[in-house]
Amino acid sequence: MTKIDWSKYPPIPGFNSLEWKRETQKKIYEEIKDMTWEEQRERLCRNSEAFQESQYRYRTERKASEI
Repeated sequence: MTKIDWSKYPPIPGFNSLEWKRETQKKIYEEIKDMTWEEQRERLCRNSEAFQESQYRYRTERKASEI
């Protein structure tokens, strides 16, 4: 298992992770509350694909900047 050097990730002053989590969950609930299970599944797939694409772009840009 890789050991993480947490000193690279200092706390963000004024950021409340629990409040952020609650707000995000509330936002998601409001978006999906009237959706069918199939619509929720499609939304999840779209968001997953978008996230994977953003991670690919990030890695590609990062490698390009290291050259």
